[in-house]
Amino acid sequence: MIAHIFRSPMLFNHLSTFALILVTVLTWSCSADDADPPKPQSSSINTIMPLGASRVEGNRPEFESFRYELWKNLVEGGYTFDFIGTQTDGASYPEFEGRTFDTDHEGRGGWTSSQILEGIESWINAAGAPDIVLFSSPGGNDILNGASIEATLANVNAIIDVIQEANPNVTILIEQLAPLRSDLTTTAETIAIAQAQQVIAAIATTQTTTSSQVIPVDMFTGFTDDFLADEVHYNQAGAEFIANRYFTALVRVLDNPSE
Repeated sequence: MIAHIFRSPMLFNHLSTFALILVTVLTWSCSADDADPPKPQSSSINTIMPLGASRVEGNRPEFESFRYELWKNLVEGGYTFDFIGTQTDGASYPEFEGRTFDTDHEGRGGWTSSQILEGIESWINAAGAPDIVLFSSPGGNDILNGASIEATLANVNAIIDVIQEANPNVTILIEQLAPLRSDLTTTAETIAIAQAQQVIAAIATTQTTTSSQVIPVDMFTGFTDDFLADEVHYNQAGAEFIANRYFTALVRVLDNPSE
């Protein structure tokens, strides 16, 4: 069928014109994006980088990120903080206590640990070295893609190395993964997630230094299928569950709640 289409000179001319227009639009768009100044780096005493894949990014209304619920918890608690990252959430969120949701983050749907490792240094250079990183579902997409647990966890270690090099005093809250939906998860995925949950605790111990804490956060105990919008992603209840676990860990490490 493709061969028949390109035997038609008239259609070929139309396609060529369309391609030229498309290239022009894309070139203009890229130039416009390149001309935009980068976000100014934060001067907050508590810069927090949510790092990960789609569970960080969210995709309202299909599924939720934990970020909004955590942001509300921190605002309600009176903490001084700033979410940072090169990504911005374009979804609509209600104001809370007269404030607009801070949409900055470093989540990219579908990304694996190797992709995060490849990008993390440049993201930190752009957004600034964070005081706190929320390392969400490390290796989750690797497991879904059938990657080896050894390679995945080697990448996780390397990501932590890059973050600590950028800020030797950083605190990293690293998730022990919340499970996938039980009736849609393969045996191999279940085993890999259980292995990752155990090894994450060991990684936290070995990567903690005298100046940088790496703290595992248990996201799997008490987490049920009722917290999922689909096989992987959080619904509203799931977002609240994850946010509350992060909040409990964060209040122990945040500097100076605001007056």
